[in-house]
Amino acid sequence: MNALRKYLNQIKPNFEEGGKLHAFRSVFDGFETFLFVPNTTAKSGAHIHDAIDSKRIMSMVVIALMPAMLFGMYNVGYQNYLAAGTLASASFLEIFCYGFLAVLPKILVSYIVGLGIEFIWAQWKGEEIQEGYLVSGIIIPLILPIGCPLWMLALACAFAVIFAKEIFGGTGMNIFNVAIAARMFLFFSYPSKMTGDTIWVAQNSIFGLGNTLPDGYTAATPLGQIGQGADVTSSLSDMILGFIPGSIGETSVIAIAIGAVILLWMGIASWKTMLSVFVGGGLMACLFEQLGMTPIAWYEHLVLGGFCFGAVFMATDPVTSARTETGKYIYGFLIGALAVIIRVMNPGYPEGMMLAIFFGNMVAPLIDHCIVARNISKRMKRGGTK
Repeated sequence: MNALRKYLNQIKPNFEEGGKLHAFRSVFDGFETFLFVPNTTAKSGAHIHDAIDSKRIMSMVVIALMPAMLFGMYNVGYQNYLAAGTLASASFLEIFCYGFLAVLPKILVSYIVGLGIEFIWAQWKGEEIQEGYLVSGIIIPLILPIGCPLWMLALACAFAVIFAKEIFGGTGMNIFNVAIAARMFLFFSYPSKMTGDTIWVAQNSIFGLGNTLPDGYTAATPLGQIGQGADVTSSLSDMILGFIPGSIGETSVIAIAIGAVILLWMGIASWKTMLSVFVGGGLMACLFEQLGMTPIAWYEHLVLGGFCFGAVFMATDPVTSARTETGKYIYGFLIGALAVIIRVMNPGYPEGMMLAIFFGNMVAPLIDHCIVARNISKRMKRGGTK
């Protein structure tokens, strides 16, 4: 690392004012601050938070996403071999490698398009490259079905970065979660590639791995089966382990729980928001179960679809979620309850978590405003001020 630091110090003058590569200063600064913690100190307008900078925080979130991503790769291969009836003869390595090759292009496209726009935007504005897309770039592919074409993914990433982030001022200024914006763009622009029974299983072999399935092969998710009025064929253990059709990174509760432990242990995510999402969803699911409006047990709502993934990795986004301590409880409860309401009350849209987080982002500033105003009013009354 010392050798790398010395090399960067040697070439740094080329990117500073007057250097021959000054036009690419933002790009150099982005790579330098990603590799090493900046050694500069703010002189004004600074607020001390802790000893870890935002790039390190984003890196920790990416690490927390690794279990869900790796299991998602395996499950992509598992579903393909299962659909072809060749699962018994396939090895773990074959299944994982097939899923890895199927998912990797989506991750690459997400980062190339998103970071490319970030670099261009920073150069155009003469600003530092912001680090928020380090997380969004991996979340976006994980919340999409494996059947989503790469060109659609590229369009969604471009839309999300430009219209959900940069026009609001960049990282820390956006009011909507960037990954949610990308998924909503695809859902409403290309619904046939985001819903239905033909998008959840990889259809073609890759470099001799996997199987080419018959044209029109279908496989519904458990929530999709519920929406069609059919019986759920997946067992509870499969729902928890993740061996079911679904978006790439959303199927395994165990893998997501490992990520949640990492986020909570590092103090990055709020346990108040995370817990209240499950409480809100659980109570609403119990109510619908008692009313006979849902064919599955209340706890199955919490382990199906994107509920766990949304609660752990997106509802807890510190930029777009509520920031007051009391507000985090209200914000999380609202998202969990709304997700189940959408699932049960709208059979045509069996997921619910995407819209719930979107509406949660929308009202988060209002929740914080009301909490702060209430606290100010209470303190004024205690002080005898009218």
